[in-house]
Amino acid sequence: MPTSIKNKIKSIRELKNYTQEYMADQLGVTQAGYSKIEKGKTVLSFVKLVEIARILEVSVEDILSFDSQRYFNSFNKVKGNNNGSIMINSDNSVALKELYEDKIMLLEKLLNKTEEELNRYKKKFGPL
Repeated sequence: MPTSIKNKIKSIRELKNYTQEYMADQLGVTQAGYSKIEKGKTVLSFVKLVEIARILEVSVEDILSFDSQRYFNSFNKVKGNNNGSIMINSDNSVALKELYEDKIMLLEKLLNKTEEELNRYKKKFGPL
């Protein structure tokens, strides 16, 4: 059974380590509204698909042709050694590096947002 667009979007979002809340914020909708997109409970227009692709930093074609089984099978070529380290097929190392860089960027944004919120609370309630 072919994977639906909603599942492909969800898989790519999860690979990028983006939350539904982040996607919703970027799209200007509520988290519940975005969740309906991934659950197939709302009609996905081409314009919205283009916006989602932009946020995920992939092309619409990448979303449409995404095959999670093939993607994950390519990571099954991982070889371990006695110290618990892993070595990944070099063809995937660039993609893996990009995923980690995306994750670091998101964590930095989250940290900045948390610090801003903490500063707002300190101004409102005084030092902790």
